[in-house]
Amino acid sequence: MAVREEQEDDELAVRLKEFEGRPAAVTGVGRDPVNAPMIRHWCEALGDTNPAYTGPDAIAPPTMLQAWTMAGLAGPRARTGAYDALLGLLDAAGCTAVVATDCEQEYLRPLRPGDEVAFDTVIEEVSGRKTTRLGTGYFVTTRTDVRAGGEPVATHRFRILKYAPVPRAPRARRPRPVVNRDNAGFWQGVAEHRLLVQRCTACGTPRHPWLPGCNTCGSPDWDTVEASGEGTVYSYVVLHHPPFPAFDPPYAVGLIELAEGVRMVSNVVGVPYDEVRIGLPVRLEFQRCDEELTVPVFRVVER
Repeated sequence: MAVREEQEDDELAVRLKEFEGRPAAVTGVGRDPVNAPMIRHWCEALGDTNPAYTGPDAIAPPTMLQAWTMAGLAGPRARTGAYDALLGLLDAAGCTAVVATDCEQEYLRPLRPGDEVAFDTVIEEVSGRKTTRLGTGYFVTTRTDVRAGGEPVATHRFRILKYAPVPRAPRARRPRPVVNRDNAGFWQGVAEHRLLVQRCTACGTPRHPWLPGCNTCGSPDWDTVEASGEGTVYSYVVLHHPPFPAFDPPYAVGLIELAEGVRMVSNVVGVPYDEVRIGLPVRLEFQRCDEELTVPVFRVVER
């Protein structure tokens, strides 16, 4: 079986190599001339205030090159049958997913408002079989030669990976909290959608996390009070790495100061992780992780 698979891979590699040098697009024409409004939108989006891109002698930002050659969602297609056949061959081999990996651009002269852009694209290279974290597939590099007024102005190389996606493993269960005789009452309350805070019956000091005795007076006697769920973000961190199968980083974890005077650690939800700030008001809610586990989280109150 392994020998047969190797033979099939070799045959596919030979067929793919036959596409090198064949045209991927012939006599493509930009949908619009190079123009000041598109240059302005580009610069505003990137925050680029270079004076070379404004005024009567303005040029287009060089990195806009691909913007002038893209057909758009409904634009005319200059793509050839050869390029479609190449992609179809990869699809048939199971490489049904695609991701852009990188591009290289060479500029020969600036483009200016009013320039009419034309281009030709060739399939420059198809790599051998490569194994990546996304899956196994082939890198396809195209080279686009761009002209304006009949003269060369730039070259654009664009590389994609056509690959067979790695099957996704079932989502891992969230780790179980450690439940012991000291904190069992807390987790029982969470299961009932109640956030219970310990309170010393000798001195009245609330405490969290749950402990067998009071840190203030040392008394072992306590009862509980149900928290209102109101609080603020006292501090927070954003988790990026390391990735863990049961979680989707990045996400924010906050130290929440409750109205009852204690602080607890939990996820902050309801806003993007990069919008969490110290002092944000939050409100308790209970998040069902699976059929067995519910955890308290804190949602940012609408501001």
